[in-house]
Amino acid sequence: MFPILFEIGPITIYSFGFMLVVAFYTTYFLLNHDLRQKGYAETLASDMIFWGAVGGVLGSKIYYLLENLGQVIDDPVGMIFSGSGLVFLGGLMGGTLAVTIVIRKNNLHWFTIADMVAPLLILGYGIGRIGCFLVGDDYGIPTHLPWAVSFPNGLPPSTSQIFSAYYPWIDISGFEYGVLPVHPTQLYEFSAALIIFYFLWNKRNDVKIAGSLFFTYLILAGLERFLIEFIRTNDKYLFNIFSGSQVISVIMIIIGTYFLLNPVSIDEKNTD
Repeated sequence: MFPILFEIGPITIYSFGFMLVVAFYTTYFLLNHDLRQKGYAETLASDMIFWGAVGGVLGSKIYYLLENLGQVIDDPVGMIFSGSGLVFLGGLMGGTLAVTIVIRKNNLHWFTIADMVAPLLILGYGIGRIGCFLVGDDYGIPTHLPWAVSFPNGLPPSTSQIFSAYYPWIDISGFEYGVLPVHPTQLYEFSAALIIFYFLWNKRNDVKIAGSLFFTYLILAGLERFLIEFIRTNDKYLFNIFSGSQVISVIMIIIGTYFLLNPVSIDEKNTD
C-alpha cells in the first residue's frame, strides 16, 4: 500500500495523517459555511473542529486501550504511547463530549448544532477510511471475491501467520499459506459513508424537529458499522458472535430510534 505519500527532503507526508487533515479541513469548510450563513460566530466552526479533534483522539485512544486491556497490562507504556488506537466509536464519544462543552459555553441549542454536524461526522469518517486503506489497516477477513485486496505491508500484514497468531477465531483453512486476500472493508465503509452523507446533507435544511437529523445519523452510522463488523477481524465478545463495536452500534441505533419516535422530548430539551 502507500503508508507514505511522498517525501520532500526531511519532510515525510504519511497517507493516514494526510487523510485526517483532509477530513478535518473538509468538515471545517462545510461547517463554517453553514454556520456563517445562519449568523453564528465566525470562530465557532474552528472551535468545534479543534476541540472535537482533541476529544476524538483522546476518546478513541481510551476506547482502544479498554478493548485491548490484556496488552495494556503486558506493555502499558508501549500501548499508551503507540501510534495505534484511533478507534472511531471511541472518537465519536470523546469528540461529542468535547463539542458539547463548546456548545454549552456558547449557550447554543445542542440538538440544533448536532443536526448541522451530523452529515459531517459520517463524511469525516469516510475520508478517514481512505487513510486506513492506504496504510493497510482495519481490513476485513480473508475472501476469494474478485475484488479482494492483499496487504503484505499492512498494519499488520494480511498474512496467514498474522491471522493464526492474532485472529485465531477466523477460519483460514481454505486459503494458501502466505499473504491472504481480504475484504477491503475500508472501501466498503467509505462508499457507505458517502451515501449516508449525501442523504443527510440534502436533508439538513428541511429539519422540522431539532435533533431528528442527528438521531437519523446515529441509526444509519450504527447500522453501517454493525453490518461491516461481521466481515472485520475484531474479536467477538458477546455470545462469540458480536464485537464490542457492534454492541455500541446497537446502542446508537436504539438511542436514535427512541428519540425519533419521541419528538416531543426532543423539543422539550431545546426550549430556553
